Amino acid sequence: MHTIPPLFLVFPFVLLLLLIAIGPIFLEKFWHHHYSKVSVGLGAIVFLYYGFAMDNFTHPLETIGEYISFISLLTILFVASGGIYVFVDIESKPINNILFLLLAAILTNLLGTTGASVLLIKPFMRINRYRLKPYHIVFFIFIVSNLGGLLTPIGDPPLFMGYLKGVPFQWTFIHLLPKWIVGIAGILFVFFLVDRKNTQLDDVDVSAHYTNKIIINGKKNFIWLAIGIISIFIDPNLIDGLPHIAIDGKKISFIREIIQLSAAFFCFKLSNKKALESNEFSFDPIKEVAWLFIGIFLTMIPALQWLEHMAQNPDISSKISVSVAYWFSGAFSSVLDNAPTYLNVFAVVLAKFGFSMDNMNDVKEFLKTDHINFLSALSTGAVFFGAMTYIGNGPNFMVKSIADKAGVKMPSFGDYIFKYSLPYLLPVLVIVWLVFYI
Repeated sequence: MHTIPPLFLVFPFVLLLLLIAIGPIFLEKFWHHHYSKVSVGLGAIVFLYYGFAMDNFTHPLETIGEYISFISLLTILFVASGGIYVFVDIESKPINNILFLLLAAILTNLLGTTGASVLLIKPFMRINRYRLKPYHIVFFIFIVSNLGGLLTPIGDPPLFMGYLKGVPFQWTFIHLLPKWIVGIAGILFVFFLVDRKNTQLDDVDVSAHYTNKIIINGKKNFIWLAIGIISIFIDPNLIDGLPHIAIDGKKISFIREIIQLSAAFFCFKLSNKKALESNEFSFDPIKEVAWLFIGIFLTMIPALQWLEHMAQNPDISSKISVSVAYWFSGAFSSVLDNAPTYLNVFAVVLAKFGFSMDNMNDVKEFLKTDHINFLSALSTGAVFFGAMTYIGNGPNFMVKSIADKAGVKMPSFGDYIFKYSLPYLLPVLVIVWLVFYI
């Protein structure tokens, strides 16, 4: 195990979160021009401290490898989806929005939260083009960028991490489907109430001139989208003999990332230009995500290590119950990357019952016990609570950036939490807890 960093090294992460929250509001001009420098600078502080003060370049280099995997996947999915123009010409009314979001939630399990978010956010915005409000985008983030992806390892990164550790592919669907139904139904019901109120207050006649047709241009990009999704499985931890970089015994992928970035390059060059123009395609959203998340990935290293350190404390692990697993995994997934949070909590749960996450056979044996509700709870918490903040899951910030670029005045980091997450999402998450995990 790596040496635990001093607690003050968590400060750059806290400062970055604070600046993401208040920078666009109180430091608008400065933040717009310098957010990339701030993010990289704070990340560099952590990187250099680990390397020179702790003599540990290994941990930050592993994290950079994880970041490259993260951003290369986002890039191919972003570029491929950006070249697919989907125009759903149906009436903007609550029931149609609900049906669209429900279908999108299902597709999320096949396309991943990132693929579904980038592909479907603009069609959703077009459906509501005469009365588009920020809450439309926020509920899209809740449902498509997060809650929808609970049913397969493709759906959301934490579940894929579990798959790599030995959780069978079909396990999530079999054991998490009831939680998915309650969570999706609950948030769709809340959305219906909010959307119906908006319709009643709307002065625009949104019922006329709809053809009820679906127009799709750039269909060949679905091939590139499929390449991006299938490439997830080109992993040295899944395929023996696959070339990789070994760091401290860990296999760091690079073949997959080369494939993804190459596919993104050729996809953009060969994309339907009319589809790109219709989508008003721009690299600005992916650039913003790339700059901010390099800082987030690096600065959260100390926070994740402290989380792991606390979780391994016998006094803490002995108190881990199903409810605690749900809230513990959920709370930290709101502000930390939900994939490593999932792994840390899963490791603690396995250790609690005498198993090790480093042994796939142990994971499989654990799943034969009566304690699988622990894994269900921490899986649901990691996926669902990723919607609580813009940084809880990668697609959240990307969808926000796309909406900002389209002229939607999206809520700030704090407004997102206090105006939407806490009053609308949290009650649904409490209901899921009361029904399944108390």
